Amino acid sequence: MDAKNLIGHISGGKVLDVATGNGGFIHFLLEGLKDYEEIIGIDTKDGLEAVFEEQFADKPIRYQQMDAAQMEFADEAFNTVCISNSLHHMPDLPRTLSEMMRVLKPDGYLIALEMYRDNQTETQMAHVQLHHWWGAVDRAQGVFHNETFRREEIIEMVAGLGLVEMRMDDLSELGENPHDPEILETLNPVIDRYIQRAEGHAKLQARGEALRQRLEGVGFDRATSLLIIGRKEK
Repeated sequence: MDAKNLIGHISGGKVLDVATGNGGFIHFLLEGLKDYEEIIGIDTKDGLEAVFEEQFADKPIRYQQMDAAQMEFADEAFNTVCISNSLHHMPDLPRTLSEMMRVLKPDGYLIALEMYRDNQTETQMAHVQLHHWWGAVDRAQGVFHNETFRREEIIEMVAGLGLVEMRMDDLSELGENPHDPEILETLNPVIDRYIQRAEGHAKLQARGEALRQRLEGVGFDRATSLLIIGRKEK
């Protein structure tokens, strides 16, 4: 993804990254944004303060543990609000989106990046199916993790926020060789971990082994994602 080309026109100001995890999307923001004042990443996970301190030392970037559906920030606190590949992780998605709009300043930018499940190549469907299996294992463990949305569903939910000047880009990262052995070397330990997590759920474990065989047969490419950028009306 060419971050500069996609978001290089945005002066981020005070930025909020919702469902930040380990801060992966923040690297994209740092690479692409024209400039920024401060970035705050929020998530429900414990112990990420140290991860942020190590990754973003000497930068005005920090982590704050917080539920995205019940943010502790004041109204209109941020110039830019982002969410990356986490819409399908939100137990109360309408409320989360409402909170994102509440804390966004008028004329501020909302940035949403989300992979989708339709219109993918056969090799990309390997990624989609793996992701849906991971979600099924998570749900079996009581962790909320929906399957990914269709492209049109993502557009509808973001368009429903009343943003103006919306721009959409489909981001694809097809590799030169979907059968690259390094891909399986990377994915096999992840599959093993999820099979172990699915102990006691024989069908889920068998599904994981079947997906491993599919990867060996058709290969793997990352699924295409949709990037939506829009402004909150003044």
